[in-house]
Amino acid sequence: MLRHGRMFRTMTVTTQDTPAHRRRGPLWWRRFRLLPRPLRVSAYVAVALALLLVAGLVTGVVVVRRSFPQTTGEAEVAGLTARVEVVRDDHGIPQIYADTTEDLMRAQGYVHAQERFYEMDVRRHATAGRLAELFGEKAVETDVYVRTMGWRRVAEAELPLLDPDTRVALDAYAAGVNAYLEDRAPSEVALEYTLLNARGLGYTPEPWTAVDSLAWLKAMAWDLRGNMVDEIDRTLTAATVGEERAEQLWPAYPLDDHAPIVGQGAVVDGVFEQDATTSTTRLPTRPPPFTRDAGVADDLRRLAATTERMPAWLGRGDGVGSNSWVVSGDLTDTGAPILANDPHLGVSLPGVWMQVGLHCRTVSEACPYDVAGFSFSGVPGVIIGHNADIAWGFTNLGPDVTDLYVERVVGDEWRHGGELLPLERRQERIEVADGDDVVITVRSTTHGPIVSDVDDVLARVATDADVPRESADKAEYAVSLSWTALEPAPTADAILALDRASDWTSFRAAAADFAVPAQNIVYADRDGHIGYQAPGRIPIRKSGNDGRYPSAGWRPENDWTGEYVPYDGLPSVLDPEEGFVVTANQAVVGPDYPYFLGGDFDRGYRSQRIRDLVDEQVSSGGTVSMDDVLATQLDDRSSFAAVLVPHLLRPRLDATYDDDGQRLLRGWDLTQPADGDQSAAAAYFNVVWRDLLELTFDDELTGDQRPDGGDRWMAAVSDLLERPDDPWWDDVTTDEVETRDDILRAVLLQARDDLTSTLSPDPGEWTWGALHQLRLENSTVGRSGFAPAERLVNRGGWEVGGGGALVDATSWDARHGFGVVTAPSMRMVVSLDDLDDSRWVNLTGVSGHAFHPHYTDQTDLMVDGKTLPWAFTEDAVRDAGEDTLTLVPAPR
Repeated sequence: MLRHGRMFRTMTVTTQDTPAHRRRGPLWWRRFRLLPRPLRVSAYVAVALALLLVAGLVTGVVVVRRSFPQTTGEAEVAGLTARVEVVRDDHGIPQIYADTTEDLMRAQGYVHAQERFYEMDVRRHATAGRLAELFGEKAVETDVYVRTMGWRRVAEAELPLLDPDTRVALDAYAAGVNAYLEDRAPSEVALEYTLLNARGLGYTPEPWTAVDSLAWLKAMAWDLRGNMVDEIDRTLTAATVGEERAEQLWPAYPLDDHAPIVGQGAVVDGVFEQDATTSTTRLPTRPPPFTRDAGVADDLRRLAATTERMPAWLGRGDGVGSNSWVVSGDLTDTGAPILANDPHLGVSLPGVWMQVGLHCRTVSEACPYDVAGFSFSGVPGVIIGHNADIAWGFTNLGPDVTDLYVERVVGDEWRHGGELLPLERRQERIEVADGDDVVITVRSTTHGPIVSDVDDVLARVATDADVPRESADKAEYAVSLSWTALEPAPTADAILALDRASDWTSFRAAAADFAVPAQNIVYADRDGHIGYQAPGRIPIRKSGNDGRYPSAGWRPENDWTGEYVPYDGLPSVLDPEEGFVVTANQAVVGPDYPYFLGGDFDRGYRSQRIRDLVDEQVSSGGTVSMDDVLATQLDDRSSFAAVLVPHLLRPRLDATYDDDGQRLLRGWDLTQPADGDQSAAAAYFNVVWRDLLELTFDDELTGDQRPDGGDRWMAAVSDLLERPDDPWWDDVTTDEVETRDDILRAVLLQARDDLTSTLSPDPGEWTWGALHQLRLENSTVGRSGFAPAERLVNRGGWEVGGGGALVDATSWDARHGFGVVTAPSMRMVVSLDDLDDSRWVNLTGVSGHAFHPHYTDQTDLMVDGKTLPWAFTEDAVRDAGEDTLTLVPAPR
């Protein structure tokens, strides 16, 4: 019957009216029809699945590309008064041309939103303590911490302090952002909204406001806040091993070996005079700080743990730094200054910076901007860069602008001197996606918010701190935070004033408003001048406390005076005697400077290496070129290795295996490239360094007090190497008493085994880049724990050279492996001879859209040590332009 049925079906389709070629069908079809039915059914299913997959891919491409920015043609923007042009080069970097300041800032807001709105939106949720609205319960702890500090409240208080011109710029910028958002569904703004709403969030972004822009400056201040982490870690270490041994791990800045930023001048009657030799300003002698104790240490451990759990992209205040230097035209081959900058920040995708140019078609008092450089998405203006007259660069000054106070709390009051004062209290409600609201009570003293209230379960601080008791109060002991960033200040004024500055006088006037984070600012102008200015609010303490350890909050003599180091008294120099200025987070001035700026500066390995290279370039009548400066930014020679390697070569190791790494060190030139002849030795050295830290310190230090391997630990170990019998070398978990030589021999052997198991038994196959990789992660979806979504937005890993305390500062954390955690977030070198000869590059691309061609197109360049031409004049910009988008006023 089956055979007959098949014949019957064949007969019904083969009629006399059907052409012969259609009766037969293609050969493949006739062969396919001869297959057994199960195979044909399977084939039908496979084809259907393939079609579904293709349809899914097409749909995916459409979804991904929906949020890509329009870069050509015209777009209507509400509120514009005239046409604005956005010229993008082959890497998508926008240069904006407008007739008025308001149109220029409105267009910048529009373009930032095109490229980076999701990043902007996450930032404003973070700085307002509202991340849980987007990401649920896992973000509550961060929100509680931020709400406790009150970043958004401070930003709201700053708005009325700003110059009217800044207010105009902020409002115009916000209007531009909102013009882009208008009538766009979330999926048309960013892929991440599609992913978030796929789980039923139902989120639509709110309009942007001026306060949203100001609040992001608080996050940057947090990232660069100074020595709060050191203050906590020093206290916890002292509680573990005693103060004397703890102090060994925070050695003093080595002024004899590493020069400070400013090597001339003195403070005369409260004013820093660069030609003076003796300070006439004197401050009171500082008494010893508050005595440490185990009870306070318990509170600080909770605080440290919570601080460590703040999102890495918000910053944790440690491991960051920067390089910046400027060379006078007297020492360059062009006869004009050259200025370089590469800030080192935590790695993320997209990166913290977005390149942009802001140009008034006719520069005038009404429209005074002709500037290009690196901007923060979410903030109007250019943060670092140059205009037609001057260039400037930033590194973190790292002053002590935070103090922790141990407070004696009695009920709803706290003790200060001989009286009980009322605690300030406020409630904060945190909305949680897919969860119940969380309500917290924030308590504050006049010193600041009580941050020890913030821990895993939002518990109160323990009440049994063993501190000196001055009354019979039944007190609770808590830890409050004083921080200059929690006091409203017009820092936003400084950003736009720097963009407009035209000479040293207007530059210094602009920097005066740069309250937080306090920065080292290097300067150069087209008239041939170079300079340096330290701005920022740096508190003057009453008697005391130098900020190295927490202070007793009930003792008035430990308070801040309410005054800051006067701006005119901060270090400053114009056209210094030696012809260049180098800043790399090292000490600012020498010990005779009368004001206390801080004591936990970078130990100066990078700064001294840059100084040495500049000296080499100008020795014997030589000059510094743009190529010299670009090469210096890539320098990967380890100054610390020059100290440690001679000690590593002394132990006698067995030949043929044990001494393989040691033999590499004998021929090593101390550089740390990703690959090549020197890379195997660099890999071995860094593994040795990690193992040395582990075997020397992990027997006594735990948690975040364990060594991260940064410059402080390099300085501490350098000192310990000269004391072979120091107790730090002893492993307290054994019955023997180990010495330096025991530990060095052990780490050489352990490192050999580590590399054998990690890379290869053959040292010829070792490379530093195989261990030291750069991985860029989206700060939210990219760390969601949902692998398919993470693969959509994350990128990596690039094998890179460099390392910690090197000029090419791709730092890693010895507690967590060799992956890059902080890196140059951008590089720029400005030629004041011809601004169009300047160079720049960003860690990531301009775009914040995954799969966009400009998502990570600059990362490859950065890793390869390359930079991009930086067109500035209009002719150069238009010659380099690939796309032009014209923004036109929307019909009213």
